[in-house]
Amino acid sequence: MIVKHTEFIKSATKPAHYPEETLSEIAFAGRSNVGKSSLINVLVNRKNLVRTSNTPGRTQLINFFRINNSFTFVDLPGYGFAKVPLAVKKEWGPMIESYLSRRENLRGVVLILDIRRIPSDEDLQMLQWLRARGIPPIVVVTKCDKLSKNQRAKQVAVIAREIRMAASELLLFSALSREGLDPIWERIGELVGSEDEEN
Repeated sequence: MIVKHTEFIKSATKPAHYPEETLSEIAFAGRSNVGKSSLINVLVNRKNLVRTSNTPGRTQLINFFRINNSFTFVDLPGYGFAKVPLAVKKEWGPMIESYLSRRENLRGVVLILDIRRIPSDEDLQMLQWLRARGIPPIVVVTKCDKLSKNQRAKQVAVIAREIRMAASELLLFSALSREGLDPIWERIGELVGSEDEEN
């Protein structure tokens, strides 16, 4: 995928504030500090389209980005970080679930997992939401450069077992080396169809 144009559209917390449903959407979800912002920035070949932070829990809104004037990336709030105020944390679940259940042009969700971590209850809940609604998940396992090949294989097997998917369905990614970029774009392209004329 050749990304020639990226544009921030708007941020929202509720359906009334979402952009018009004119383009297919691919959403990105994962725990805080899992590398979600870095993944999106590498995919679109921009350093700062999505702001990255060393402070987990910074993304507290649903952010919409137009890609190649053909489809939209949606950055969902990161979940599961203990230091986020409880009042804010309680809003995230309903905010995310409302988006997943009401957005008719949502084509799939990139669920991001850290290769060094066992999937959390929130990760499993997210997958359960997606499966219940028939929304295709693209499971991306980030920070693969942090482990050796043997360690990778062991962790991928553990993650696959926890989320009840085949290890071959997991896409390994490193923001540092850009490993895994093409397979992720291939899966996204399958879901948004032929809408991207600049591919």
